[in-house]
Amino acid sequence: MTSIARFAVALCARFTVQFRHILRAQDFTQQILNKTRGLTSTFSYVFDTAGTLWARALQGLRASRLRLACSVALVIGISLCLPMGSASSGSIDAINPKTYIRLSMNHKQASCLLTLYGKESAFNPRAIGNLKGTYHVYGIPQLKNPLIYEKSPIEQVRYGIKYIHHRYNGDTCMALHHWKIWGWH
Repeated sequence: MTSIARFAVALCARFTVQFRHILRAQDFTQQILNKTRGLTSTFSYVFDTAGTLWARALQGLRASRLRLACSVALVIGISLCLPMGSASSGSIDAINPKTYIRLSMNHKQASCLLTLYGKESAFNPRAIGNLKGTYHVYGIPQLKNPLIYEKSPIEQVRYGIKYIHHRYNGDTCMALHHWKIWGWH
């Protein structure tokens, strides 16, 4: 919920800056028009036409900015009115591991990691794999270290991401490709 609020605040800040630039440009155009009042009618007409076109463009821009501002205000209002539930404690462990992955990576990398962990452990933090092999693997990322089994699901995902970063230079799609070919990553 806080990430939505942060996004909305950042969007409002960007909107405010852009709106100030628009107002400054409009003021500048008005100053030019005021200074050209004494020119001949031809030049005055050219500047007046340019000013009219600029004013019409700003009206359309203002309307779209106003719609954006209303949308942002609506999102902020809704987010402030919703009950916070268990996430109000501020603990990262209150987030679902899949949501954590989606929020911490770009879409392509998150999609590959979700597929990989879905195939390996079905996002079960208590999963134990490779039971017939020399080494057992544990948790969501199916790491060889048995200490991962005692960690929270989010910590397990973090350790898995660190492993992928070390082994595959952070490319989760490369880890998924390796898993598809060899059955492990």
